[in-house]
Amino acid sequence: MEHQTTSKEKILKKVRQALNYKSKSNFQNIDLESNVFTRPEGETLAEAFVKKFAAVSGQFVYCDNQFDCIDKLLDLIEQRKWKYLFSWEDEIRFLLSESGIPHYDKKDNLEKIQASVTGCESLLASSGSILVSSTKNSRTLTIWPPVHIVIAKRSQIVLDIKESFQQLRNRYGRNMPSLLTFITGPSRTSNLPPLNHLGEPVEVIGAHGPIELILFLIDDRKHD
Repeated sequence: MEHQTTSKEKILKKVRQALNYKSKSNFQNIDLESNVFTRPEGETLAEAFVKKFAAVSGQFVYCDNQFDCIDKLLDLIEQRKWKYLFSWEDEIRFLLSESGIPHYDKKDNLEKIQASVTGCESLLASSGSILVSSTKNSRTLTIWPPVHIVIAKRSQIVLDIKESFQQLRNRYGRNMPSLLTFITGPSRTSNLPPLNHLGEPVEVIGAHGPIELILFLIDDRKHD
């Protein structure tokens, strides 16, 4: 009985043929080592980061030191009348507890969450992005609450992804976090209704995550 070649076998045959035949690349001298981004002239990395962060609708709060950070965070909590503040990161939980700020550190009442407070791995000046990892926080606290608050230090600002990954390698070695997430402003999408009067998609904020992203940046050094 004649064997009939299945669709799967045909695909695998084409894959094997493609692997056996290697064409020469038309781009032999690509520079993969030099930085894509250059350090900003006439401004610090912190200034460059804040400009990019604000451009993607991030809310920035400058803090002279840790005590100033707590004062401003307390003002925000009182102003918003938050009762369900969540934080699972040890360092942030200690800071909140020492300051007498009530918060939840377990998944109890998670459905009532009003805001989360997390730290981060680094801040990217080239894009205004915040890098968070699964080592310190569950992904839940970065996408579930309507407001995501990040407490970071000026010393955590780097130029770009390359520098942020070098920091991670230095920090964790072979024990890299299982999940890394770059957050660039509040969650947004143009793939959902409504449409404007021209029938064009309208950007929806908070479609897949927090409506607000608020960064409390502690100035632990005056130059970068």
